[in-house]
Amino acid sequence: MTEAPIPPENSAGSSDDELARAGGLYYLVRWGFGPLARLIYRPRIEGVGNIPRSGPIILASNHLSFIDSFVLPLFAPRPVYFLAKSSYFDGSGIKGWFSNRFFRALGATPVQRGAGQAALDALDQQRRILESGKAIALYPEGTRSLDGRLYKGRTGVAFLALETGAKVVPVGIVGTNDAMPVGAKWPRMSPRVTIRYGAPMDLSHHGPASSGRARRQATDDIMSAIHALSGQELAGSYNEVPAQNPVERLKQVLPHERR
Repeated sequence: MTEAPIPPENSAGSSDDELARAGGLYYLVRWGFGPLARLIYRPRIEGVGNIPRSGPIILASNHLSFIDSFVLPLFAPRPVYFLAKSSYFDGSGIKGWFSNRFFRALGATPVQRGAGQAALDALDQQRRILESGKAIALYPEGTRSLDGRLYKGRTGVAFLALETGAKVVPVGIVGTNDAMPVGAKWPRMSPRVTIRYGAPMDLSHHGPASSGRARRQATDDIMSAIHALSGQELAGSYNEVPAQNPVERLKQVLPHERR
């Protein structure tokens, strides 16, 4: 198994400006949209006391719907930051401006998706946020589950936890795939959403972040905790984006670490 490369200490680009820019808007959106979302969806929120009110923390959640990235920051008891694909931030016109400001207000920072340097930059952004004492949200599966099953976790979340010492709070979200199924343009009004927070996990006993075995074992523990909270059927495989060419198909078949 190939070990994940370690992000350099001074990668280009910092999330500090993004976090500062999001501050005031975050609370405006949180206290504006939050009560409205609670009124419409009447969410069941369980185990909220498991989230430490200060210090670095990683919310590691399953991922069923586009609206998961609204549900997590709006209903959490403290500000939560997450990465979102850069296309949400670089649109043009009024629509592009609104999308940019809204996602920043939710606590999102833009990131180029992909492997190689893009993956390293994403990890480094998240590390910086944690080292500043904030909370971040991650989807260990990497992308949404299209069939409702829970897929194997990628090891980036474990790397961040082991590298920074942050504890991981597993999260099981239930019902967002009914509220806004894949392909829907707008969320439905009727289904109730359930959010379950598990007890914080200290993963340091697995070993250092530089150990591929430690990252894999820590990730498997996180996914087991998410499974206990969400009750999803286990897929037993990675949620891979369909390969676009023979080289990508070969890379998916060969043993490698999913970051």
